[in-house]
Amino acid sequence: MWETALVAFTTFFVTIGPMDVSALFVALTSKNTPTERRRIAFKGVIMATGILMSFALFGQALLDWLGISLAALRTAGGILLMLLSIEMVFARHSGGTSTTQDENLEAQQREDISVFPLATPLIAGPGAMGAVVLLVADTQGDWGLRLTVIGALLLVLGITLLLLIMATGVQKFLGTTGTNVLTRIFGVLLSALAVQFIFDGLSGSGLFQ
Repeated sequence: MWETALVAFTTFFVTIGPMDVSALFVALTSKNTPTERRRIAFKGVIMATGILMSFALFGQALLDWLGISLAALRTAGGILLMLLSIEMVFARHSGGTSTTQDENLEAQQREDISVFPLATPLIAGPGAMGAVVLLVADTQGDWGLRLTVIGALLLVLGITLLLLIMATGVQKFLGTTGTNVLTRIFGVLLSALAVQFIFDGLSGSGLFQ
């Protein structure tokens, strides 16, 4: 269970990227008052929680309906996480864990960014959605492990909310270099986890028996 908790926490921390989200939050709410920032932060995290919990609770049913096997999901999830880890290590942004340039331009014209782009795609992005479905499916119906995964998800979302509320101070403390160093470290860890997911998926596919 502790191994599941650690893997889930690391995966969610990397795919959601609380520090990256807080950095963009500062830029997108530069004209808002502290009270408005807190309101936007709470609303955005609550919306993202609802989105990700929906994937956690109904993701398996969706896979069954689409006829997607767990082995296929593990392999696809591993490839997606590998792409995200490469993006993190080399500080490149494709939109998997951040907004694209067009999305940023649209967001700057909005007074309330809590739903878009904060809730999605910044917090509940494609990487986080894929990760939650993969990790919950990987518990194979064990509710103890499933609750562990959900608990790790809620913990990361809680950290995200805290960093959003303290965003300006945290960014000043870490600085650009500190944030990039932590991002690259987690990127390396995620790449190893992604490879393991791919290995497990290929092993369970029956293609190499």
